[in-house]
Amino acid sequence: QVQLVESGGGAVQAGGSLRLSCVASGIIFRFNTMGWYRQAPGKQREMVATMNSFGGTDYADSVKGRFTISRDNAKNTVYLQMNSLKPEDTAVYYCHSNRPDYWGQGTQVTVSS
Repeated sequence: QVQLVESGGGAVQAGGSLRLSCVASGIIFRFNTMGWYRQAPGKQREMVATMNSFGGTDYADSVKGRFTISRDNAKNTVYLQMNSLKPEDTAVYYCHSNRPDYWGQGTQVTVSS
């Protein structure tokens, strides 16, 4: 049974930081491309950051230089360090694996101005 369990969301003021974690089970984690996506109210879900099994990364232009994705294969965990948060970063953040294609339940991030 696949599970992706996110944690670390919360409410912060603009300029603050949060670190999201996603613990995976039921998948061969080290072979997966893991990603973070977000969905704001009334908007489509969008890619925030991904990391493949070789450590290659991809970021949305809106978060480059502020967010960092990382992974610990020994802990089956992917992280998203979010710095210099802006109100427009407010969204539900979802963890995703590609093998199989699976989503976590999401964690809310709220940034106030």
